[in-house]
Amino acid sequence: MSGEILARQSKLQGFLDHTPFANFLGLRCEIMGDEMTAILPFQSKLIGNTTIQALHGGAIGAFLELTAMAQLFLLSEVNALPKPVNLTIDYLRQGRAEDLFARASVTKQGRRIANVRAEAWQSEREKPVATLQAHFLLNN
Repeated sequence: MSGEILARQSKLQGFLDHTPFANFLGLRCEIMGDEMTAILPFQSKLIGNTTIQALHGGAIGAFLELTAMAQLFLLSEVNALPKPVNLTIDYLRQGRAEDLFARASVTKQGRRIANVRAEAWQSEREKPVATLQAHFLLNN
């Protein structure tokens, strides 16, 4: 692994360590090369509906947004975190009381704006819980 990728990974981890909401969620990332899998470990405080033991939609949405921002930061050459311009989240299934995983891909990156797509799943990646489509402003 190149020194540049390792430096970006270290910088990304530093961002996550100093982001209060990422810490509150317990977000962590596993990085292999330029591919990152974000993990949201299950915690009872993330339950939104206690009757059916479903994860809160806000926690799922925030997790997807942080995943997209982290992937964009990891792959781009920007020195500051990208800022969301707009995002759309589609909730497809109930998030059960278990760990949630996500991956994001940068679909287009210009000098100032980037488009990112992310999806979150639990036991089967082929059955996503939610997807995100977002545009971010890049800060150089």
